[in-house]
Amino acid sequence: MGETPFICFTMLGIIGVASIEDKMREARLRWFGHIRRRLRDAPVRRCETTECLDYRRSRGRPKKSWSEVIRHNLKTLELVEDMAQDRTLWRARIKVTDF
Repeated sequence: MGETPFICFTMLGIIGVASIEDKMREARLRWFGHIRRRLRDAPVRRCETTECLDYRRSRGRPKKSWSEVIRHNLKTLELVEDMAQDRTLWRARIKVTDF
């Protein structure tokens, strides 16, 4: 049972596919770049600043918000939010290459 992750990563390497985590990060950052290039009054940009009033979260550790995950992804790849304005640079920096 302890060998399952090793076998999975070995199989991904054999068939030439990047890890699922990397592909998920790429998809999130691709959507983030799309949002950042939109005008401020676009509906998708207005949703960034919308707050949920009268919201009670459940007990325990709070769930990560989308912005926290994006912040972590940007830090991991050493990116800055303003880089998203240049689409070709952004896509080149977030692209995950397969093995």
